[in-house]
Amino acid sequence: MREIQASEAKAHLPQLLADVERGETLIITRHGRAIARIVPEVDRRHEEIDKAIRGIKDLRMRTGGITVDELLSSREEGRKY
Repeated sequence: MREIQASEAKAHLPQLLADVERGETLIITRHGRAIARIVPEVDRRHEEIDKAIRGIKDLRMRTGGITVDELLSSREEGRKY
């Protein structure tokens, strides 16, 4: 959660809305006191999450499962020791 002064919010509203669209919550302040909260739309966020989960499940169905050894090997790949 990020706090931002009302004057700065006014000057940067398009960027702030993009930040909220990506899931960030903003607190608008005036003279150090919170006056408003901008939060992401819950239904839209749930739809995006559900779509991502469906995509992951579809990918798993097409590619099959992965073993623990394959997962660990992928994690270690490219690491410097």
